[in-house]
Amino acid sequence: MNSITRRNFLKSAAMAGLAAGMPKTAMGGERSSPAAGPSETIRLAVIGMGDTAAVGGVGGRGHQLIGRLQAVPGARIVALCDVDRAHLDREAKPFKDRGEAIATHTDLRRILDDKTIDAVVIALPNHWHALATVWACQAGKDVYIEKPFSHNLWEGRQMVAAARRYGRMVQVGTQNRSSTFLRRTFDELRGGAMGAIRCAYALVYRARDGIGTVSAPTPVPATVDYDLWCGPAAKIPLMRKQLHYEWHWFWATGNGEMGNNGVHMIDLCRWALGCNQPPRSALSIGGRFAFRDCGETANTHIALFDYPGAPILCEIRNVRAAGGADAMGSFRSRNRGLVIDCEGGYFAGDASGGALFDSRGTKIRDLPDDGSSKRLEGLHLSNFIAAMRSRKAGDLAAEAIEGHCSAACCHMANISYRLGKQSMPEAIRETIRGTRELADAFDRCRTYLRENGVDLDATPAVVGPWVSFDAKQERFVGGFADEADALSRRDDRPPYVVPEVAG
Repeated sequence: MNSITRRNFLKSAAMAGLAAGMPKTAMGGERSSPAAGPSETIRLAVIGMGDTAAVGGVGGRGHQLIGRLQAVPGARIVALCDVDRAHLDREAKPFKDRGEAIATHTDLRRILDDKTIDAVVIALPNHWHALATVWACQAGKDVYIEKPFSHNLWEGRQMVAAARRYGRMVQVGTQNRSSTFLRRTFDELRGGAMGAIRCAYALVYRARDGIGTVSAPTPVPATVDYDLWCGPAAKIPLMRKQLHYEWHWFWATGNGEMGNNGVHMIDLCRWALGCNQPPRSALSIGGRFAFRDCGETANTHIALFDYPGAPILCEIRNVRAAGGADAMGSFRSRNRGLVIDCEGGYFAGDASGGALFDSRGTKIRDLPDDGSSKRLEGLHLSNFIAAMRSRKAGDLAAEAIEGHCSAACCHMANISYRLGKQSMPEAIRETIRGTRELADAFDRCRTYLRENGVDLDATPAVVGPWVSFDAKQERFVGGFADEADALSRRDDRPPYVVPEVAG
């Protein structure tokens, strides 16, 4: 790779207003060397440790990835970074206890300044994904970025452009893409084994609790550099009980359950259908029911994505007031994973296995897991390391463009929801009556909510407009285009401004 010239950098920095915040390696300094050769060790830094004790969390994503990376041959973690010194010290201690050298930083720019680091593994809150990725690409680092790929549509475009312009390997952490079982199953379905595919369903039925409310700002933990934590987002008082993890449920920093877990299943549906771009349009129905908390994003969300040939329909359910294992309901006996509906039947399952059924719902045959589901993260990280050595983006199981397209689905769904308005059930039914899959999903959702104490006649759901997207121009078109475009990009807080890389 050629170094970034000072003239080219100053031109782009002037356009984006970034010079004060950019890491030194992207400001005309010497670039990192190319990735290690086949016999050399890949030197990695993990950015973002996560809170292993956060209420509602899953144990700290960066913390989990550290363990997985340590089992990948040919890779070595040499640096850790987190704005919370307590998290950083927690993860550094095992390295020090083993006598392993490990650099620690609270500012990711110091990681990017280190020319001995080949790649970064980013597990930061969503609002940091784009800036960290683009900066890393400019600094000559390859990038493994956790899902969702971006916090908004415009950012996703800059991230893909940065991977291309700077010749970097950028892998998205949608690890199901490394499932050999799903690859074989989807090849079979696309080959016509069950007839033409008619619709793909992404199911995320996961019970959650509300996050409560506060009447005054919550003190930020003393171990946290809050300016760095906010980064590109507005630096405002913390108006929730918990800094970590709960950022998912606020538009300034997260993308709701649609971008948190929905993106996994949507990505699989796109893979199954062979769709390699954002959808032509999307429509959402949903709401934040029952929780009575300060969260902003939907906890119940139905989204339809219009793809040529077959649509994708995502159903998210977080509300569980009723007791029993069936409180979340099911669709074709599934409460998670995906259903690929075909002319002659359907597949229901996920990376851990599934089955084929005929059109009446009678099982034709089981499709057992081939064992890859237990090794998905290791396979996905190993794939990233292998692509770093080959320098072929096509070797990546989930290259940047795949992350952008799947995240775009989530962004379009959220934009439709944010542009929507509360409507009575009958009005919603009238709006969607021409789309059978969506109408059926709404009826199922209404029943599920009623069984969990939510009456849509008393607490109406939000129905959003159809928002249409031109994938070539990367902008919205038609009705609500201006409003949708306005929600596709934010005003970043200097000096944490995402550079404009794409033309």
